[in-house]
Amino acid sequence: MKTPLSTLTLILALIAPLYAQSPSAWQPHPDAVERADVPHGTVEVMPPWESKIFADTTREWAIYVPAQYKPEQPAALMVFQDGHTYRDVKGRWRVPVVFDNLIARGDMPPTIAVFINPGHDKSKEKPQSPWKVSNRSFEYDSLGDRYARFLLEEIIPEVEKRYKLSQDPELRAIGGASSGGICSFTVAWERPDAFRKVLSTIGSFTNLRGGNVYPSLVRKTEPKPLRVYLADTSGDVDNAFGSWPWSNQLMASALQYMGYDTRFDWAEGYAHNSDHGGAIFPEAIKWLWRKEKHQPVVNTKGDLGGDMTLLKLLLPEHTWEVVAENLGFADAPCTDAQGNFYFSDMKAPAVYKLDVTTGQRSELVKEAVSGLEFGPDGLLYGCQGAKSRVISLDPKSGEVKELATDVAPNDLAVTADGFIFITETKHQRVTRINIKTREVVPVDTGIQRPNGIVLSNDGGTLAVSDSGGEHVWTFRVNADNSLDAKMPTMTMRLPIDPKGEFKFNEPPPYVTASRGDGMAVDKLGRYYVTSALGVQVFDPTGRQCGVLPKLHESQPLTSCVMAGPQHEYLYITHGDKVLRRKVKVN
Repeated sequence: MKTPLSTLTLILALIAPLYAQSPSAWQPHPDAVERADVPHGTVEVMPPWESKIFADTTREWAIYVPAQYKPEQPAALMVFQDGHTYRDVKGRWRVPVVFDNLIARGDMPPTIAVFINPGHDKSKEKPQSPWKVSNRSFEYDSLGDRYARFLLEEIIPEVEKRYKLSQDPELRAIGGASSGGICSFTVAWERPDAFRKVLSTIGSFTNLRGGNVYPSLVRKTEPKPLRVYLADTSGDVDNAFGSWPWSNQLMASALQYMGYDTRFDWAEGYAHNSDHGGAIFPEAIKWLWRKEKHQPVVNTKGDLGGDMTLLKLLLPEHTWEVVAENLGFADAPCTDAQGNFYFSDMKAPAVYKLDVTTGQRSELVKEAVSGLEFGPDGLLYGCQGAKSRVISLDPKSGEVKELATDVAPNDLAVTADGFIFITETKHQRVTRINIKTREVVPVDTGIQRPNGIVLSNDGGTLAVSDSGGEHVWTFRVNADNSLDAKMPTMTMRLPIDPKGEFKFNEPPPYVTASRGDGMAVDKLGRYYVTSALGVQVFDPTGRQCGVLPKLHESQPLTSCVMAGPQHEYLYITHGDKVLRRKVKVN
């Protein structure tokens, strides 16, 4: 007789707790045992810290300094969340002891450790347990850069008043467990220029405050230069907010798929505690600080045939290279049939040509334009919003003529039969100009802030980015160059709003404006859209392939174009620089 499924489920539920414990009595790793024959570092308990970024909170913290520290040699840095448990030399982690032993043996560089607790509301009674302070979940489980800013703008400068720290992000690590684990990943994810090593055990990559989105974000974002250690167990939490074991497996899978330098240690049993992570902590630290250089391994065999993932776009051996710098404000990238690159420095002002063969830069005319493209007549057409006009520019003679006046052009696209579509951002409209007759006709209204604009390779689709919203809109271009079939085809990824409310068990708050700007199309029909987050890439059907993050957060990313040899280089205008990188377009 078969056991009914409901009965079997009940039996499994009753016996599961018996298997959710540590397989044997916990024993410290040999490198977590204090030794008399190695130099011992010191732990300095710091005065409670009152934060400005997390207003009205105070927190406990301490600093470990290795015996090998020398003021003339900047030390590596590792920051531990829930610092009270990591600096306890009788607990599971025993960081001072482990660091003493590993530094003495050369398994990691001389490293200063910062043990920092989450903040507590000063108006509330201080709890006896550091685990119960009021701000822990808000600080640790929230996405975005606020906690990274707290470390980089408040805590690390305070440490640097006492000790010399390396500025090399490869010599900076961050770690934690549970919510402290996802917090550590978030810091490095947001600021890989400051932290490139992550330790996360039993990480809360679940829907506490929207952290369950990370596996998808990892798979659809250009790989960041991070080394990520993860650990979890089958006995971890599975509750209303998600499955910790499954979430960590999803994270490990996503990181591996994207070719990250990553390791995932898994064990059967245990529970949501530090037994497993603490037992293998010294091995995790040795792996994290190893000197071996990672060689990415990318395997797209599991991709569906029609998927145009970032891994099918990016060439790992080719990264961004600067082709022009020290500019005033770069914009209006454009190309010709040979792949020569053109752009405007709007503050010079000037329009330049970069020769595809020699790389030599020459000035065509002293004009500022915010959109630039060749017409079928061999002339360049440009937008001059400040002068309320669209101009033509002869690239050979430098002659400039007015084509249309009393318009507010931002960007443009030119059809093969001699029509120009311009975005008039402040008027919330798309306008068509007939090059031959100079007729100016509004053809669409209603997009909040129409900005970038581009035609598909066959000229049958017009795409318009909305810098004030979250979509790229597409239109069908008819034989008479009228537009119809307007649709919000591409949904842009939005930046997280650091000033928003991070509610429990809800997605993180996002800003409403993508700042979608200039656009390009490659040979395969992929769309490239510059935005607040970077270059967002979409396949011809409008599905997002992924995001290439901004290189300089303080610099605007205005536009992009496919140019160079075989038009297989993506060029971007990025504030005071123009950069390019080779991608797969065949």
